[in-house]
Amino acid sequence: MSTLNINEDRLWSSLMEMAKIGATEKGGCARLALTDLDKQARKLFIQWCEAAGCSVSVDQVGNIFARRPGKNMDLPPVGTGSHLDTQPTGGKFDGVFGVLAGLEVLRTLQDHNIETEATVEVSVWTNEEGSRFAPAMMGSGVVSGRLELDVVLATEDVNGLSFGDELRRIGFAGDVPASGRAYTAFFETHIEQGPYLENENKAIGVVTKGQGQRWYDVIITGRESHAGTTPMHLRKDALAAASHLVLEVQKIANGNQPACGTVGCMQVFPNSRNTIPGQISMGVDLRHPDDEILSKMDGELRAYLDELPQIADVEVSLDPYWYYAPIDFDAGCRAAVRDGAEAHGYSYMEIIAGAGHDACYVADFAPTSMIFTPCKDGISHNEIESTSKEECAAGCNVLLHAMMTMARGSDSE
Repeated sequence: MSTLNINEDRLWSSLMEMAKIGATEKGGCARLALTDLDKQARKLFIQWCEAAGCSVSVDQVGNIFARRPGKNMDLPPVGTGSHLDTQPTGGKFDGVFGVLAGLEVLRTLQDHNIETEATVEVSVWTNEEGSRFAPAMMGSGVVSGRLELDVVLATEDVNGLSFGDELRRIGFAGDVPASGRAYTAFFETHIEQGPYLENENKAIGVVTKGQGQRWYDVIITGRESHAGTTPMHLRKDALAAASHLVLEVQKIANGNQPACGTVGCMQVFPNSRNTIPGQISMGVDLRHPDDEILSKMDGELRAYLDELPQIADVEVSLDPYWYYAPIDFDAGCRAAVRDGAEAHGYSYMEIIAGAGHDACYVADFAPTSMIFTPCKDGISHNEIESTSKEECAAGCNVLLHAMMTMARGSDSE
């Protein structure tokens, strides 16, 4: 009896083929949600799934579901999946690895004519990154009930194009209700996006918890004026005030370890070399695995923003528009991942997910866990993001074992 393995060459080939869609000069991908490139990637995924004997459906928020039926259709499916959209300067593996690992599980089951008791399903969740339309994880957020469908469909990008209109334009405004989904179990396979597995020389991360996040939009309003004729003591420099806030976000994070705090986007108005900035719009991102400490960080940020008008003679507005609490992943699903690693002889360690993932929303309505694999130097959200064929195969083999365990199929032949 030998443990069943996926076809690692086929998985790698699929990853490289998908990476051609939106390929960048530095070796990454730029495939933002609901663009023509996203449409092209979605169509390729559907083509591959149908060739593997699966039925495909699309819901109202554009999530794609590929199903391989089980013997007992009364059982909720065992699911896996991630996303195909990327950051503007993203890599080949973030999100897409989790989708194509799921596809490889479907292909492997088909290759070996394996029947599972429960249906097996692979999902592509819409707009996980939140780069074009904010907040992140919109597709899974709507299904979980955390986000309202009408609000998401009305959300506009920086060019005033709405999510709903773009969804229709690319042909992925489905008619399946974006609610009421159920799973026997759900797994998301993902590159770690951090350095721990590589530093500890572990092949698999058994993800125990998802870190909580708070996102804020901050607008700082000063007064634009001539850069050469306005004395320093009479200025209301919005960008100088924003600089104070950037340093405070760093201070809040460093004072609440293992927290993370980031200012990752900023718009300067009027953005002229010889004009004092009159208004700054900026995004703040706070994260922590402990909700009590994350709430403390929220209070510290708000208190500083109350002080900033006196410090820098500006006006400040705050929109705390997105929050999700830290979540604990399901013990049974985590055990299935550990068993998969042991069955294949892979080294593993428990780990916390520092980034947001669709699995964090799926955990609202289904037993859920994640499988992490190493990425070189822990780098992600970057065109140089890298991993190996063998590392991807290891994660996919563990996924296959975990899904078959939960779908009550045998993974040996």
